[in-house]
Amino acid sequence: MKRFALLTVVITAVLTLVLPFVGGSGPGLDSTTAAASNRTAPIFATTPIPPRQTSGSTLSAFAGRNAVLASSQKKVGPNLSVDTEHMAQKPVPVPIVIVPPTTSKGGSAKVAAAQGTAQRRAAAAAAGSSCPTGGGGGGSAPGRTSPGGVGGTTTADIQGFSAKFNAIRIANCLQPIPSGNFRYDGCMEQRLFWIAEDPSTDPSSAWGHMGSVRSDGLPSVGCDGNLAGGSGNSGATVAQKWWDSLAHRASLYRPTVTGSTAGVCIYFAMTHGGIPNESASFTRAAARWGGC
Repeated sequence: MKRFALLTVVITAVLTLVLPFVGGSGPGLDSTTAAASNRTAPIFATTPIPPRQTSGSTLSAFAGRNAVLASSQKKVGPNLSVDTEHMAQKPVPVPIVIVPPTTSKGGSAKVAAAQGTAQRRAAAAAAGSSCPTGGGGGGSAPGRTSPGGVGGTTTADIQGFSAKFNAIRIANCLQPIPSGNFRYDGCMEQRLFWIAEDPSTDPSSAWGHMGSVRSDGLPSVGCDGNLAGGSGNSGATVAQKWWDSLAHRASLYRPTVTGSTAGVCIYFAMTHGGIPNESASFTRAAARWGGC
């Protein structure tokens, strides 16, 4: 009997310890849920991933970047009915810009131009010569109209631009471009038409160089150039505005280029108005320096 009792105890112990691991009913879903509600850690827990520590300097950098972005967003889509300067993008093509050192506060474009002009005049005097004279405008354009009714480049546009362009060059002791080397560029005009025919009521919609996006999803067309635009502009005013911008001056006027300009051509296009409701006084212009 003692042996039987001992054997019964052993079997009972084995069943109690082993059975939950090899079979048997175990706890149900209800009891599992109840047990989970009393725990402080997940039932199926891995090693916790510690939160990323962000230093004070990183937070400051983020805050500074966000402030810059917020400020930039406020400047997007300005009211272009008043053209404070021009809707200019990065110059095309982008040359190596060599700007004479300036002592003026801020190194303004006007000071840089004055110093560069003074250096050229001094160099001419040292060589026993003088600054160029002459110049004058030239060029002609067909005055096309886009399918959407936007007016294209006119002969008056390109002649006003070329006359002012050469007047600026001569005033700054630069060789003028031969009057016959100002050329209407239909490919740049095609791009300006594409911008002007954006159906958005925002005049700056689609504005920019190749790769910009139009509100109706129509892909970019045409050719790129230095850009200027706004209300009340003419060929002469955009010529002045490109000179007044250091980067555009370097791209379009090339004041560091010396020697003959006989092989240089300046390509130009301009549009008047836009859809759905821009007046003809709202213009967009493009120009580039190239070979003939």
